[in-house]
Amino acid sequence: MNLEKVVFGFFIILAMTLNFGFVLGEIDNPEHHHVHELFAAIVVNLIATVLKFGERTQIGALHLASSLVADLQLLTAAGVWGIAMHVTHVGMTSEVTASVVSLAAGALAANLLSVILLLAETTNLRR
Repeated sequence: MNLEKVVFGFFIILAMTLNFGFVLGEIDNPEHHHVHELFAAIVVNLIATVLKFGERTQIGALHLASSLVADLQLLTAAGVWGIAMHVTHVGMTSEVTASVVSLAAGALAANLLSVILLLAETTNLRR
């Protein structure tokens, strides 16, 4: 068993599950979406992105692209949350929460694509 591939797969799958956990719940209910879970999803997504650098195959390029999309979506979601809480002082209204969760759902789609690519790559391996 290749430990590097285990760590790579672990972070890709963990990024998707943390993102899923954040998105799960009523889209406009702030009580269903915790800031620490969004933070954890961002950190793990960034780690997964770093692990994808250096791969020189077409699948590797798609892995990196999907990870960069997820990072952008999650960082934008955090930015919307931060602006609503600390700049405009609007707070986490249902509209702001829906925007944050929608952005995180876009990141979830990118993470799901990354997991599908990982599965496809794994099934195509020849011994």
